[in-house]
Amino acid sequence: MEINSYILLVIIATALVTFIPRVLPLVVLTRMELPAWLLKWLDYVPIAIIAALLGQEIFINQEGNISFSLYNLNIYAIIPTFLVAIISRSLLATVLSGVFTMMILQYLF
Repeated sequence: MEINSYILLVIIATALVTFIPRVLPLVVLTRMELPAWLLKWLDYVPIAIIAALLGQEIFINQEGNISFSLYNLNIYAIIPTFLVAIISRSLLATVLSGVFTMMILQYLF
């Protein structure tokens, strides 16, 4: 199998474009002392990202419209999944309960 130089150059460029934005902040920010208010603000970033991803998956239907309808099965599936997440604090149990709840709801409705 022969490697084309153009493809090799594209692979290297893609690796650099992926690597630099991940490493550059790490290198720069380890040498700086961040203010307390910024660290407190950064604590909320993962929660905000998860909330945005979950909200998008739960409330936006296949057509791209926001759906708070009673026929939206995702709303019913999130309730037991959320309870399992709070009680068990296990990612595996949470994912499995969500998948099984959605399977049952799709089978019934």
